[in-house]
Amino acid sequence: MTRVGFVSIVGAGPGDPDLWTVRAARRIAEADIVYYDALIDGLALTQRTTARCFRVGKRAGEKGVCQDTVNQLLVRTARRGKQVVRLKGGDPFMFGRGAEEAISLVAAGVPFEVIPGVSSALAAPALAGIPVTHRGTASGVLIVSGHHPSVMESILDGVRPNRLTVIVLMGMHHRLEVVELLLARGWKATTLTAIIAAAGCEEQVVWTGPLEKLATIETSELPGVIVIGDVVGVRDMVTAVAVETEHMEIQHGR
Repeated sequence: MTRVGFVSIVGAGPGDPDLWTVRAARRIAEADIVYYDALIDGLALTQRTTARCFRVGKRAGEKGVCQDTVNQLLVRTARRGKQVVRLKGGDPFMFGRGAEEAISLVAAGVPFEVIPGVSSALAAPALAGIPVTHRGTASGVLIVSGHHPSVMESILDGVRPNRLTVIVLMGMHHRLEVVELLLARGWKATTLTAIIAAAGCEEQVVWTGPLEKLATIETSELPGVIVIGDVVGVRDMVTAVAVETEHMEIQHGR
């Protein structure tokens, strides 16, 4: 009897494998083949599965595997009867082209599932102690791609300045354009802003400051999430509580 293949489109969260969901970890452990994105820690992945693992994603400015090729790989591998995991950073359906892969599997008649992950749009701020909403400060969130800043124009035109939190993904190389777009639409130059680089990893770095300084600071090539809004100011209170709690646990020998 021919073994039927199956594809799991899995969200890996912001970077730390400890933040994978239980189901994601199970599928990865059970897989025959894993096709993973560039931001996934390949070493950590191979320590958690006996599957053959292939990097198919790309970083900004690098030549990588095109999306059509990835789609074909998923279909062909599943048709050979393999249990396939397509491991994507964050959530598969948040700027991750997971829907494109799902559509190609449907067209090919290949069974699949989608396992959500925590998007870095939510996870990165949380890991830095920044709530994306906070009572009395921000009751809404706008998540935008900064890969092509011009796409943001029409979105920002419908938003009242300084009334919600703006999260920019894939916008580190276009910070100046992001600042200019916001200032031109009435956002205050002093609006609190944060960059969380390498969220969920040991090398995580957090910068906070006014919007007008966002484009002037030195940054590394680490991937980063930009948070714009007054919620950034809550970080000082949250991190102070976290440090105090940690100190209390040490004092009590926990």
